Amino acid sequence: MSKIKVMDEVLANKIAAGEVVEKCMNVVKELVENSIDAKATQIDISLVESGIKEIRVRDNGIGMDPTDAEMAFQRHATSKLKKLDDLFTIESLGFRGEALPSIASVSNMVLKTSDGNVGTLVTVNGGKDLKVERCDLENGTTITVSNLFYNTPVRLKYLKNPYVELSYIVEYVNKMALSYPDVKFSLKNNDKIIFQTDGNGDQLKVVYEIYGSDITKKMIPISNENDDYMIHGFISFPEVTKGNRNSITTLVNGRVIKNNELNKCIVDCYHTYIHKDRYPIIILNIDVDPVLIDINIHPTKMDIKFSKMDSLKDLIIKSFTEKLEELTLIPEVTVRDSYSISEVRKQIISKEDKEEKEEKEDIQYEEIQLDFEIQEENKKIEKKKQKELEDNLPFEIEEEKTPRIKKMIPRGVVLLTYIIAENEDGMYLIDQHAAAERINYEKVLKEMKENKQVVDFLVPFKVELRKEEFILAKERLPLLEPYGFNIDEFGFNTILVRSHPSWIPDEKSGDIIKRIIDLIVEKGNFDFDQFIWRMAATTACRMSVMAGDYISEEDQEWILENIRYCENPFTCPHGRPTIIAYSKYELEKLFKRQLD
Repeated sequence: MSKIKVMDEVLANKIAAGEVVEKCMNVVKELVENSIDAKATQIDISLVESGIKEIRVRDNGIGMDPTDAEMAFQRHATSKLKKLDDLFTIESLGFRGEALPSIASVSNMVLKTSDGNVGTLVTVNGGKDLKVERCDLENGTTITVSNLFYNTPVRLKYLKNPYVELSYIVEYVNKMALSYPDVKFSLKNNDKIIFQTDGNGDQLKVVYEIYGSDITKKMIPISNENDDYMIHGFISFPEVTKGNRNSITTLVNGRVIKNNELNKCIVDCYHTYIHKDRYPIIILNIDVDPVLIDINIHPTKMDIKFSKMDSLKDLIIKSFTEKLEELTLIPEVTVRDSYSISEVRKQIISKEDKEEKEEKEDIQYEEIQLDFEIQEENKKIEKKKQKELEDNLPFEIEEEKTPRIKKMIPRGVVLLTYIIAENEDGMYLIDQHAAAERINYEKVLKEMKENKQVVDFLVPFKVELRKEEFILAKERLPLLEPYGFNIDEFGFNTILVRSHPSWIPDEKSGDIIKRIIDLIVEKGNFDFDQFIWRMAATTACRMSVMAGDYISEEDQEWILENIRYCENPFTCPHGRPTIIAYSKYELEKLFKRQLD
């Protein structure tokens, strides 16, 4: 008797549900994507107990006729693919035909839809007992999913607590609102509105609704393109960071995706601007011909593969780097008075106060939007003036390095760490180690590229390694040779460093070389560019004056003058700030010389 049999359809759907539906957010995702594909301009999401008890998604899309409404619960039934070639030019969010039958197999589902001609009501319980009836002609589709995982108790057991499940849903809806700013989204939990947008097509307004005015003011618009890709969106000032990668929103042709290679490329653009354990806030829209991407990687459709990935990465790096280099990134101290603090602490807002608050928020957002427009206009005017000036010069000018910061005069040092300085704009606190480290870092990077001189040890410098480290060292040490290192094997677990590049100071050469060897024998994927940056940062750190060291007035002047001409004078190589500004206005406000 044959042992191999075709699976029961309900069982197959439950297995598919294990891939498509892991948590409540996945249900919301699949239903919202269907609404977008149905050309909805308004999507209302209502939850009961964070979706664990009930999820309802209502849209005003094109709806379905009775035949399509019933067919939608069949596995691999879809309106988005007709033939094999369509798989390579997918423009819709959904296409696999697995979502509805998978969700219906692990819940109680009610679908109410109308295409304007006839209304249809479909009910399914645990993938069985499908019932089709007539109903009213309300345009669009409403799908209600209740008792999720009621018939798969193991999966139900591993649902997170309601707060965690709700956080996943809010995060996803935020990203969909950023992807489709022309769609009006509303999210409620237990009849309480959590998030909503007005669908006016302004992505910056959605950023404002999600992050608030303070962060929106610190977002930078970007836009660029090459032969293969077009990118646009917003990136944050380096001082605005989060503790995880969830703050990086990547949208490809309107689809929310997660791609580790892209995330790494984006974070690398902020190298030396932010600390290694912090992440910028990014909203990156990528528009590309569907032929150049493959969406059919995983049933959740959140990971995709790119053709010409190098072209996309080059575009991102070029766009982000140029934008960051344009900015003055000195964080300013903000003074809050007692009135503003008490306002923040208010928990109960009357209806009149709420209306007044919403009106103030609209005004505040308009001010932010105007500020962006003024900045862009000023840049255009400045570029035009510069071009006119260069065109009218009777001779060619030699390119000089322009200081990024106005000249500062030192006024002393506090705690043997922070230099106090001033200029006409206000007062500055400069971290003597971070600033010196930045200066030496850029000097070392330049020397590594340009200076090939080496210094020989009179006695070779010996470094002993563990066996697993020695194996990695044998593979990677040759990468150091072009930078002036002469290193030989000595026995099975020892290496001899016979010479080092001249940019490593003799008095600290042993300490620096040991640290460089530690970096090169670290386990994991070896990224050579990252290694070079870290090697330069390590060398600069060991070369620089430390916190707690006494420095003379001449040393202070040297640091203040050289930091002005750095390519990035605002952070040390590890992403810590070098300078904090106290504007004249903020100082006068502190001492009550300036009253609002």
